[in-house]
Amino acid sequence: MVVTEDTPVGVADLFSDLESYLPADRVRAIESAYEFAEQSHQGQDRKSGDPFITHPVAVATLVSMLRMDSQTIQAALLHDVIEDCGVTSTDLRKRFGPEVAKLVEGATKIGRISPSDSSNADAETLSKMFVAMAEDVRVVIVKIADRLHNMRTLQHLEPWKQIAKSQETIDIYAPLATRLGIWQFKWELEDLAFRYLQPEQYRRVARIVDSRRGERERFVRRVETQLREALDEEGIDAEVVGRVKHLYSIHNKMQRYQEDGKSLDQIHDLLALRVLVNSTADCYKALGVVHQTWIPIPGSFDDYIANPKESMYQSLHTAVMGPGAHPFEVQIRNYEMHEVAEYGVAAHWQYKEEPTRRDQQDEERMVWLRHLIELQQEASGTEDFLESVKTDVFRDQVFVYTPQADVRVLPAGSTPLDFAYRIHTDLGHHCTGAKVNGRLVPLDTKLQNGDVIEIQRGRRSAGPSRDWLNQELGYLGSSHARQKVRQWFRRQLRDENIARGKELLERERKRLGVRTVPADLPRDLGYGSGDDMFAAIGYGDISRQHLINALAEQAPLPAPSQIAPSHVPVRGAPAPAVRVLGTAGLHVVLARCCGPLPGDAIKGYVTRSRGVTVHRADCRNVANPDDRDRVVECDWGPMGELYTASVQVHAWDRVGLLRDVSTLAASERVNMVAVRTEEHDDRTTTVHITLETEGGAQFANLLSRLESVRGVISVARAEV
Repeated sequence: MVVTEDTPVGVADLFSDLESYLPADRVRAIESAYEFAEQSHQGQDRKSGDPFITHPVAVATLVSMLRMDSQTIQAALLHDVIEDCGVTSTDLRKRFGPEVAKLVEGATKIGRISPSDSSNADAETLSKMFVAMAEDVRVVIVKIADRLHNMRTLQHLEPWKQIAKSQETIDIYAPLATRLGIWQFKWELEDLAFRYLQPEQYRRVARIVDSRRGERERFVRRVETQLREALDEEGIDAEVVGRVKHLYSIHNKMQRYQEDGKSLDQIHDLLALRVLVNSTADCYKALGVVHQTWIPIPGSFDDYIANPKESMYQSLHTAVMGPGAHPFEVQIRNYEMHEVAEYGVAAHWQYKEEPTRRDQQDEERMVWLRHLIELQQEASGTEDFLESVKTDVFRDQVFVYTPQADVRVLPAGSTPLDFAYRIHTDLGHHCTGAKVNGRLVPLDTKLQNGDVIEIQRGRRSAGPSRDWLNQELGYLGSSHARQKVRQWFRRQLRDENIARGKELLERERKRLGVRTVPADLPRDLGYGSGDDMFAAIGYGDISRQHLINALAEQAPLPAPSQIAPSHVPVRGAPAPAVRVLGTAGLHVVLARCCGPLPGDAIKGYVTRSRGVTVHRADCRNVANPDDRDRVVECDWGPMGELYTASVQVHAWDRVGLLRDVSTLAASERVNMVAVRTEEHDDRTTTVHITLETEGGAQFANLLSRLESVRGVISVARAEV
């Protein structure tokens, strides 16, 4: 590559790096791609004012750090020419061959997301990203590098775009980099997004880290020297390097530790030593030296060599108590493992010039990529696919075993039922019990690393229970299992599902105090008819929470132009909350008899001395009033903060019931302002609770969660 004064910044460094690991003919092919990209982007500038070509050069440089093949580098240089320069796929195929053209097409398809709803955009982005990755992982490596450079230059965009891009980075790109094992990209993506999403917390963590920099560096040098000398004494050739966690990682750990009442000084892996040795055997020898040198902290050892992560990451992790009672982490691995830890999938999935030489063992270890295709085929839509990816792919895993000692990897939070479905769909459908480590356990038991699972199959089992789809009951922790259960119910008789759906809808309607089901509810839920909606409720495609939210939001609103504002003195409500048709300046209060909430249909009753009292429309006190002329139309205006509502919780009488109910209400940020219990002869009790909530949606969610409290039989809004 001939470099002149007009050559853009970064080009010389890029080609110098490429020449260090690629053959000369491959470098010339990349040079041709660069020249075509520079010509195509001629006259285009970035928001920063830099020539646009500096962006694809930066992306190619990031990809070259992973030592990817020449086609991937070419695709990085060309990844914007179809979208921004009018170049066609045919042009690329003719100039650079089908391999490069396919990579650029894949990157372009992922970028073309433009639905109005942001959650749908996330779902569609993830769907396209993972399908592309299952076909050719290089496409997503280019997109991650593209996003990393865009995040580095995010200061040139409008604030709302900075937040949107950062949120997408945290939700999609950083987890992708994690799953692919590209840790050096993952850490920087998270820190950059953290800077824009939570600027105050970012500055706070940065100040904490900076304030202890000198003390930390002295400590790291001390333990580095101490461990290096101990390893030398045992004849272990090793490289020891100290490091500090990245800001976003420290922030997350600080939050978790604060919830447990712990201080920053108690974070075990805020400081870490990395030990690189020559062989796997030396890894375990070095571990013994570490534990002889410092006291290991119980419960902090992980063997990712024997049980590699699905990103192929391998290492030994242990936490020890160092000098001055300061805890720190030690990671031990050999140089081959270190290459995988640094470059992730790129270290093993490198498409050299002869793709037939791929390591078959490495492909088998990337089985989770093929699992993505199964998720895509099983999901009924992009949102289902989004849920599957976030729970089954992005979440942490647990490693459990069959009775034959075969390992199975499940999402954290999985249960014996998830295990059964992972073994075989039919085994899940007919599971009647399970043993964990030889002991019978409930089917909602959360599995832990190392558990041995034995599933009991019932010969006369009628199939899965509909309760398994209720996420609040905790029977299933993986989307894979939930999809299998939904498919089973879809195959049942349509009439049975319709009847079950009607029953479930009616129960929720009564529980929430909704007078009638709105006629347009099927349309709002995305179904063409009522029967289609009932069937979807019956076989679990419409979750209970989705149904509750839809019912809570159903309230016919009068036209705002016909309504004059009035004031409602609700505690904590700084703005008008009720609008009264044709009336202004009257004092407005919420009726205690029925406790209307935002979202309820309401009516006003003009009293002789207290202004207007607002009731729920189905309240008996306004259903047949003595003086109909006093009934006025009302509607909810701008939302206040706190509204009173009453709930009846019917439960088995037990010690700790009230404590559990109040703890749950506190976790939902709902105030309990009055509690009264009513004991019954059958050893049950009814708890009458007066709550202050922000409105119908929060109230509906609380009712749903209260049903999960141990011993609760039913929960309903108090009848008027």
